[in-house]
Amino acid sequence: MESIQTLSIISRSTSDGHQTVDDEQPNDLKIEHLQRRRSSRFTSLRFLPDSILLAVFSYLTPLDLIRCTRVCHRWYLLVSRHQQLWRRLFLRPESTCGYIGAIHVRHVEPFISVLGTRCGSALLYIDLPVELITVDVLRELAIRCPNLQYLTLDFSSAMQLHDFNDLYEFPCNLKRLCICLSEVIFLEAFMRRIYGYLSSLQTLHIIGTMEKPTISSQDDVSNYETINLGKIKASAPNLRVINLYGIGFIDDSHVEAIASGCIHLQCLALNYCIRVCGTSFKALMARCIQDAGMLAVNWSSTQLKELDLASTELSEKALLTLFAAMPKFMYLAVPFCDGFTDKVLKVLVDHGKLNGCRALDFSNTVNLSAEAMHRLLTTLPNITQHLEALSYTGNGAITEQFWIDTIRFIHKLKILIVGTPYSWFREMARRIHVDQILDSCAMHCPDLQRLEIQWDSETVRYSENSSKFIDHLRIKCPKLLSFVLPDGPYYEGTKSNFERAERSTVVRTTNMYKTSIISALHFYNELRFN
Repeated sequence: MESIQTLSIISRSTSDGHQTVDDEQPNDLKIEHLQRRRSSRFTSLRFLPDSILLAVFSYLTPLDLIRCTRVCHRWYLLVSRHQQLWRRLFLRPESTCGYIGAIHVRHVEPFISVLGTRCGSALLYIDLPVELITVDVLRELAIRCPNLQYLTLDFSSAMQLHDFNDLYEFPCNLKRLCICLSEVIFLEAFMRRIYGYLSSLQTLHIIGTMEKPTISSQDDVSNYETINLGKIKASAPNLRVINLYGIGFIDDSHVEAIASGCIHLQCLALNYCIRVCGTSFKALMARCIQDAGMLAVNWSSTQLKELDLASTELSEKALLTLFAAMPKFMYLAVPFCDGFTDKVLKVLVDHGKLNGCRALDFSNTVNLSAEAMHRLLTTLPNITQHLEALSYTGNGAITEQFWIDTIRFIHKLKILIVGTPYSWFREMARRIHVDQILDSCAMHCPDLQRLEIQWDSETVRYSENSSKFIDHLRIKCPKLLSFVLPDGPYYEGTKSNFERAERSTVVRTTNMYKTSIISALHFYNELRFN
């Protein structure tokens, strides 16, 4: 430091009239300039070591990584030569929800070379649109990417398939396979080539076209079995999770074949498979369940732990018999179930069926009283101390005092859905003061991740100091990912509060988002697709 200092010549008079020279003060301007140069050196990205840059790059999407290669030659080499950055490739920009960095491939040949050089053995997940489902691409994946475990094949927009007569290589270590069906293409010619490579498969998603607007009627798709489910089942003996979504030709015979042939099956999900009635496999919850079918099952011999009876017409008598015979629940959802009454809840509690339960959904159970729910949440620690997800909406008698009394007993809560939606036609007895509810969540639920308040803006009441309660929730619940509110002044104020704290994606509106407890299912991650 002394070697670069210059003298500051300052004359000062002494008592004897002589002048002295003061050389002790440094040149402040040069010191400040030096410090600024040093600080700029250490804050520049050019001086970060490769290890730190790679750690930062690991959080980026594939599309962002491609953009990073255009910054400088050093970044290009780092991104191109380190395969661990390319573990997931999303290649369907038009089929993805949210920003995941999906890439649109315009030229197949350069893409094939990139698979081997840039991705290689580090690639774990890839989704392929129909134009990339070719012999050359699949062969490259089989040879260059031996650790590939998750593969999505999207035939949904296909009008004609490539020629697969020369397909002799296919990834053989897959753990999860997702196939999106086409309306007009039969896939047996392609599937016949890959049956021998599916022995390691544990999770299978088959996504149909039931929700496509081009389908004119249900009968149009019911006669076309575009994929042979029985052969897949025979070729994949280790299947644990099967998800059939929106497939018109699936009926009870397919369910019976799956139930009898998949000895390791732990989860079977049917959504929008309109021909399944549950007659062949009683343990399967179909969309129209009747008392006779449910009571025919020997529930005491099953290992059922998660049950969703949403919108079923089961009577109180049937539910009493069922729940008395069933084992303990880890997940129970009975929304819009008129047969679920105080008496049914008492049977569940008395038999200990809800002890240790992680998730409960009692929304819009019109015959379940608020008093019974209050007793459940305040006097039964064997239930509340394990509860992580709770949905209780649609009861006009519930006020903020109910939640102030009960939330303090549910310390592990991660998902909470409260309120009475659509109160514009259901006159509320009083306005709801949401400040106290937020304060209770902040004090007693530090792990809260998702919160939805369904009371509309006409019902919600808040004080002039509501921002303090919002601050309290935001600070005390750092894991909060989603806070859903109805449109109105309170929503706008809450959103602005979180935006000032640089958490702009947390607050959402009920017009665009809906919170559910289904993420508490044991096989939730396996059931996700697209």
